[in-house]
Amino acid sequence: MTAAVEPTLTKALLADTTTVRLRPRYEGSNICTWIGFKHVNYLVEEAVLIHFAQSGVPARQLYEEYGLGLDVVGLDTRILHAFHMDDEAEAEVVPDTSAEDGTLGFRVTVRVDRDGSTLKAVTSKVRVSLRTDSYLDLPTEAPAELARFTVARLGTHEGAAEEAGACVAADAVLAAGGDEAAVLGALTEGRNAYAWKWNITYPYCHFTERLQMSGYLRLMEEAKDRFVLDRGISIKTLLDDRKWIPVVPRSAIRIVDEALMEEDLYTVYTVEEIFKDFTYTSRMDCYVVRDGRLTLTATGRIVHGYAVIENRRDWHLVPFDQRVLGALAGQPGSGS
Repeated sequence: MTAAVEPTLTKALLADTTTVRLRPRYEGSNICTWIGFKHVNYLVEEAVLIHFAQSGVPARQLYEEYGLGLDVVGLDTRILHAFHMDDEAEAEVVPDTSAEDGTLGFRVTVRVDRDGSTLKAVTSKVRVSLRTDSYLDLPTEAPAELARFTVARLGTHEGAAEEAGACVAADAVLAAGGDEAAVLGALTEGRNAYAWKWNITYPYCHFTERLQMSGYLRLMEEAKDRFVLDRGISIKTLLDDRKWIPVVPRSAIRIVDEALMEEDLYTVYTVEEIFKDFTYTSRMDCYVVRDGRLTLTATGRIVHGYAVIENRRDWHLVPFDQRVLGALAGQPGSGS
């Protein structure tokens, strides 16, 4: 049964600009008082959620009344200036949804005050899908205005298609009954990559069953941590040796299928490019096993560099030396 059409239900959501004051969470300050990329993306997500609420369609109402789960399915974020603990930021959310789009789009700009000036600190492009609840055996009565943004399953929204890559060999290993180590080996063979398998836990999920965007952000952060540890240049190693910290000017993730609570997730982190000894770009691909084959559920890229801590307040970017370059490039023994 379809609910009666509300002609103005999406008017503000699709047309009005929302401005809100936000503060990064204390948890995101891991080194000195700087806020990591994951929590910067949390600010972006929070700004979009507030935009929905101020437009008259908060996430709670969408789910409880209409059976629609609000899922961020795309994030592409550039960090132009670092955030610090206790910063108060102003986030502006501008709707960016064309008449042909099957997802809700938003452009988010986050500004912060520095020494009497207001700086554009973050820009982000966000895509949102409304996913019909199928876990609870209850009727769903979504308004007609929201129909084109509504999907029965994440991954069927526009722009979700993605070549899996690196799965042919791993699928063959799975078909032959190979163990976890063999599958991980097949996923990384011939690539400058690190991979691991993890059972999806409850704190990473939402709407009762599925891995949410913030969970993928946490996985992307963990992937970097695991990769550099494996290469002999762990976060703590470079902190203790040189006072170097990782910095992230850009990150992007797209959800292309669903990953469910307590499924095994294979995550592959691959270094794709090292640019002028200052930054490197890595790709993260996440897979679950369906019908004996690996299915891609999310893919993304992250750009990393390093900065040296000058004091408790300041840092500046530094070029990679041969030890770090060799470790990132996968040269044996270079990270030791």
